[in-house]
Amino acid sequence: MIMIPIAQPILDNKEKENIIEVLDSGMLAEGEFVRRFEEAFCTFLNAEHGVATNSGTAGLHVALKAAGIEKGDRVVTTPFSFIATTNALLYCGARPVFVDIKEESYNIDPEKLEQKLKAEPDIKALLIVHLFGRPCSMDRIMELVDKYNLILIEDCAQAHGASFQGKKVGTFGRAAVFSFYPTKNMTTAEGGIVVTGDRDLKKRVESLIRHGSTYKYYHEILGYNYRMNNLEAALGVAQIEKLEKFNRKRRANAAFLNEHLRELDWLQTPKEDADRSHVYHLYTVSLKENSRDKFADYLKESGIGCGIYYPLPVYRQPLYKERGYGNISLPVVEKTAQKVISLPVHPALTKSELRKIVECVRNFKNSQ
Repeated sequence: MIMIPIAQPILDNKEKENIIEVLDSGMLAEGEFVRRFEEAFCTFLNAEHGVATNSGTAGLHVALKAAGIEKGDRVVTTPFSFIATTNALLYCGARPVFVDIKEESYNIDPEKLEQKLKAEPDIKALLIVHLFGRPCSMDRIMELVDKYNLILIEDCAQAHGASFQGKKVGTFGRAAVFSFYPTKNMTTAEGGIVVTGDRDLKKRVESLIRHGSTYKYYHEILGYNYRMNNLEAALGVAQIEKLEKFNRKRRANAAFLNEHLRELDWLQTPKEDADRSHVYHLYTVSLKENSRDKFADYLKESGIGCGIYYPLPVYRQPLYKERGYGNISLPVVEKTAQKVISLPVHPALTKSELRKIVECVRNFKNSQ
């Protein structure tokens, strides 16, 4: 049986041509393709500055440091995300402060966020995640950022091209970070980018990713080897030209799945909002009954890839329990972590594969 994968990067002749050009040039490390990719990605976002990194995680680390996050600072974030989001705070010596999420969006709940900000006025910054490709409620978020004088960093690792009220995510905060892991809406194999409208922050990031150097062999601060290489950027230059097409296909695939699955009374399909554009890094559904493991096994037996993201809230991870987070319990996060599962939505899906996904999901109850 051929499995329909949960994710599948689309690479063609343009990517191969760019890679061959880099190989022939002999410039495998940071070079001209990196500059071209940074410029192209900023143009796509309508952002002022971009600094490419060797991973999204590295990008988060240096974006936070460059924005002034230091040891002991308290930063609000979501516990329903990949652990890299919160680990980047630990790298800076900061103290994560967790807030619950909204059930229908899986993103941080602005009302619970304000409750936390009122109760703990020493909070310095906010690290939001536009999870699964759906933008956070940026109107309310920005109100709180201004009201409580917060540093806002956006984790856009899953939201390439998503927008809120016509403005692309990644252009709201002091800085934002995107990841280009192979499962993302576009890829550079590995890699990330920090985008910002702050020229001084951009310069600090550039120094941090080059061992704290502004001029070669002169090192003013403690930095890291976080640079993107030319091979990765060569993929990125080809991929960014296709990103809008990829996202249109993801949205069309999601619309097809929504149309044929929304009537199922045991399944909650993703919510679409008029004020924002969801780019469906993942098509994540929630089971209204406690049968996710059976559903996942059924899908795999039927030849359909699926993924469970994220079954254990960050504060439940051993690493965080050891740091004193063991007594936290956020009810929506706890419930969501037990009920969500993601189905294939990537742009490589064929119509016949989409129909198979729909048919199998609709027949799940009859198979029990």
